[in-house]
Amino acid sequence: MKKFMTAAVAGLGLALAATAASAQAPSTLAQVKQRNILNCGSNTGLAGFGVPDAQGNWGGLDVEFCRAVAAAIFNDPAKVKFIPLSAKDRFTALQSGEVDLLVRNSTWTMTRDASLGIVFTGVNYYDGQGFMVRKKLGVTSALQLSGASVCTQQGTTTELNLADYFRANNLKYEVVAFASSDETVKAYDAGRCDAFTTDASGLYAERLKLTAPDDHIVLPEIISKEPLGPSVRNNDPQWFALVKWVHFAMLNAEELGVTKANVDEMMKSPNPEIKRLLGTEGKFGETIGLTNDWVYRIIKHVGNYGESFEKNVGAGSLLKIARGQNALWTKGGLQYAPPVR
Repeated sequence: MKKFMTAAVAGLGLALAATAASAQAPSTLAQVKQRNILNCGSNTGLAGFGVPDAQGNWGGLDVEFCRAVAAAIFNDPAKVKFIPLSAKDRFTALQSGEVDLLVRNSTWTMTRDASLGIVFTGVNYYDGQGFMVRKKLGVTSALQLSGASVCTQQGTTTELNLADYFRANNLKYEVVAFASSDETVKAYDAGRCDAFTTDASGLYAERLKLTAPDDHIVLPEIISKEPLGPSVRNNDPQWFALVKWVHFAMLNAEELGVTKANVDEMMKSPNPEIKRLLGTEGKFGETIGLTNDWVYRIIKHVGNYGESFEKNVGAGSLLKIARGQNALWTKGGLQYAPPVR
């Protein structure tokens, strides 16, 4: 009994010491402010979501979310360092503190949410896994892919979904897996497999890289739920709230008709919802460690969610993806934000 009590006291002491050390550690927001830059984990290169141009300037839907966070904190969307991460390394980089925020077309799953020491802050793109094939195969449905070889990327939910789909439909297949997205696309383009599978948004993006993009089609089947979103470490509630509410702010701005072009005029609006959103009424920014004009900063520098979507992956982009599930809830979509109040 004495040994048990001694061990219990020692264990309690270690737990209290760990708690004290955690309490003394500077918050993520404090570290970002002290560093004067946000470290954002990004894709190694996915058109429409996260990719640098020839001059090294980053663009894409995920990239603009990182810029929105920087705008909210610094009033400067350029204060972001983008750190390209492979699917294999992305969560380790977040866990270790190499990045403050991971925005890299990552699927929110129970295992990732419950066992990696991270937490997803929301869904900035509702997606689902699909297939791409060469038109000359004459295939019009994924159910016609029995016996096919399929290129996919290792260490992703894509591999598991692929196995589930073919098993559920009693189809035979050969998986051809690669460590990186670039390797997978190059292998498919070189004819090393009959089909290529990843998130549907990724298929449209990766098709642009192929030698003859028009020779390939995306099949109609969507075989999984892929809610893609930002994630942070689960030990900092303030940082979690800040990142989460940046997304909600961009959605609320779109719903209320607040845009990059009219945000200055909207600062004079008598609408109480707009007044709270833009900080002319209330002190909502203070609750997450920011100035009360934090949403004004986001919209002025980056725009609302709809503007970012259309520019990067929608009608105004090369991908030309329909809003679909990513439309606001008022337009039949799934994007919905709690109110600022």
